[in-house]
Amino acid sequence: METMWAPWRMEYILADEQEGCVFCDALEQNDDLTLYAGNCTMVMMNKFPYINGHLLVAPIKHLSTLDQLSRYEMGELLATVERSVGILKQAMNPDGFNVGLNLGKVAGAGVEEHLHFHIVPRWFGDTNALTVFAEVRVIPEHIRATYDNLKPHFDTLNLNTKN
Repeated sequence: METMWAPWRMEYILADEQEGCVFCDALEQNDDLTLYAGNCTMVMMNKFPYINGHLLVAPIKHLSTLDQLSRYEMGELLATVERSVGILKQAMNPDGFNVGLNLGKVAGAGVEEHLHFHIVPRWFGDTNALTVFAEVRVIPEHIRATYDNLKPHFDTLNLNTKN
C-alpha cells in the first residue's frame, strides 16, 4: 500500500467554521496566499485547492451578488479572471481550465457572503479513481512552491494596483 502525505489538510479538517470573511481578512492581514490586490479586485490561492494553481478571484468590496457590482467593477473582475487564466497558461502550461462562480449555498458556494470566481487549471490525467473511491485528492506540488512560481507574474499585472 502506498501512503500519501498531505499534512496541510489537517488544518482544514480540524478547523471550526471561520468567523469573518476569508477574502476581507486576507486583504487586512496581507495574507501570504494573496497574489494580487488592486483597486477593485484581488487574486488569492485557494488554501484548500482541488489541484495546484487553483485561484480565487474576488472583488475588493464585500458583496455577495453580481447585481451589487457596478459595470466598471464587473469589467475589472472579469478582466482579472482573464489575466489570471493567462498567467496560469504561461506559468503552468495547463491543458484547460474550469472557471466558475457559485452563487448561494445550494449552488456550492463555500463562502457565499463574498462573491468570487474559482479558476482551476486542468491537465490530461490530473484526476483518477482515488478522488471517487477514497475521497483522496493528489496535488503534485506544495502550495508554497505554486505561490512562488505565480507571484512574480502577478506582480507585473497591468492593472491599477494597491500593492
